[in-house]
Amino acid sequence: MSEEILTEIEDGIATITINRPNRRNALSGAVVSGLTERFRALSDNDDVTVIVLTGAGDKAFCAGGDLMDQQMGGGALAMHEDRGGFAEMLLAMNECTKPLIARVNGHALGGGFGLALNCDIAVGSTNASFGTPEIKVGLFPMMIMAVIQRNIGRKKAMEMMLTGKRLSAQEAEEYGIINYAVEPDELDVKVGELAERIAGFSPAILKLGRRAFYKTQDMGFEQALRMLHNELTINTLTEDAAEGIMAFIGKRDPEWKGQ
Repeated sequence: MSEEILTEIEDGIATITINRPNRRNALSGAVVSGLTERFRALSDNDDVTVIVLTGAGDKAFCAGGDLMDQQMGGGALAMHEDRGGFAEMLLAMNECTKPLIARVNGHALGGGFGLALNCDIAVGSTNASFGTPEIKVGLFPMMIMAVIQRNIGRKKAMEMMLTGKRLSAQEAEEYGIINYAVEPDELDVKVGELAERIAGFSPAILKLGRRAFYKTQDMGFEQALRMLHNELTINTLTEDAAEGIMAFIGKRDPEWKGQ
């Protein structure tokens, strides 16, 4: 059996591929734990500056939880623990020190929709669709609700969850679910442009900025400002900040050290 999660690293860009096209790249327990491990490992990899997440084939980015895998599980306790694994995966994504780009090559549904939402940037093919179809099988998208609440307005979020309605890539772009909706043959070009641009910046500053963004998103305004004040001071004391300023003054390209 082929590997269900593939990882490739080139020029500072790591690409993680969910490799289950015959199951529409659905999330089994093994895939969830594997993704968690990959996010954590790449977070600590100094050769990686940005991570791209995608699915194999051109039909599905990720169709969500593998219902067949869940039905073959070891009872209620095992299923409960598997769902906890999904939460750990989302936390691993948020705690990752590298920016995450979702390359949405097809349907992003249920847990797969949550994966795309939990990335920092998302680019979707025009043949992709986005939604929470769980209600149709007597379930509610509990595990991705926290991600949905942070990315979509209340009215649209509730409509999606209560009706199971899917959004087209164009609608997803309109609602800010993805940054760009592009034709299938332009997907790799757009994702590559974004990844290469980000990979050209200081990994140390990208780490600081991403961490500050997610740590302050649930804070009160005053608390967030105080923390960001401290984070800016830390930022200005880094070697890369000094290098960036000197390079600007000297009209040359900066040479980042990641420090």
